[in-house]
Amino acid sequence: MRVIYQDTIHRDLTLDRRETLLNILWHERYLTRAQLITRVEMRLGKNIFGSAAWKDNFYRDMRLVKQAFQAAGMQLAYSRNPHRPGYYLIGEPPLSAEYRQILHNSLAEVDPRQIEIYRQLSHTERFRQGCSISNTARKVVAYQIIQQNPGIDPAEANRMALARIYSGNPR
Repeated sequence: MRVIYQDTIHRDLTLDRRETLLNILWHERYLTRAQLITRVEMRLGKNIFGSAAWKDNFYRDMRLVKQAFQAAGMQLAYSRNPHRPGYYLIGEPPLSAEYRQILHNSLAEVDPRQIEIYRQLSHTERFRQGCSISNTARKVVAYQIIQQNPGIDPAEANRMALARIYSGNPR
């Protein structure tokens, strides 16, 4: 059933958007409309909400997402606090336990000496290094795609690599 459901999601853009919104809000709170739209577009593609009636589509999707949370006994609300604006789940922390654990594990891997080295770099050097790391990651994924699909156009492999990286599933 899960395979069939996943196939249905990806054939129905509205369902795909709503499932993505639900998953994002399940893990993260205090995201504004613009932030949510950006996150969904990163996963599903630019203009996934449409170009003409995107506001209507977004609010219809959010209405259904709110109903889904209510059915699960949770309440989705919107904070207008300037220090913490956006959609959130009442009574829930800003990040899910799963995301908090990921951050905790990531922090445990940080080497304070490496942080000190980065602090000494100029903004330009840090930016260049970040771009270099991102480009290398994309090239590795594109190379894997080419290895799995001999004869594929390198530009297509690059496009597929970007799609995988933005979907959060680089493999």
